[in-house]
Amino acid sequence: MNANDFRELALGFDDAEESAHMGAADFRVGGRIFATLAHRHLGLGNLLLSPELQQSLIDEAPEVFFPVSGGWGRMGATHVRLAEATPEQLLKGLQFAWNLRVEKNGKSGRRKTQRKPPLEN
Repeated sequence: MNANDFRELALGFDDAEESAHMGAADFRVGGRIFATLAHRHLGLGNLLLSPELQQSLIDEAPEVFFPVSGGWGRMGATHVRLAEATPEQLLKGLQFAWNLRVEKNGKSGRRKTQRKPPLEN
């Protein structure tokens, strides 16, 4: 797999959109990030997961998934070694990240689209 494969799979989820954060491609649903290519230059993708989801992916494929260093990693941010990942592994990780973001968006009452209401005169 590579960054283009990551992008194609990430954008295949309902309402997923590509944007950018700090100069790197990110993938959002409901205006919130679920995955990034912030470490593309290192051959890595990033998934925003819970610690539990992160651990389940690492347990299944430690050669593919590993925590981002520091506090982000302890909170579930997970690197994906793109060259080592199978399409199924990458899709599973992205699905976990997308599902988690959709769930969190629902709990926060966040609207599906991020349009501002028209100004009243």
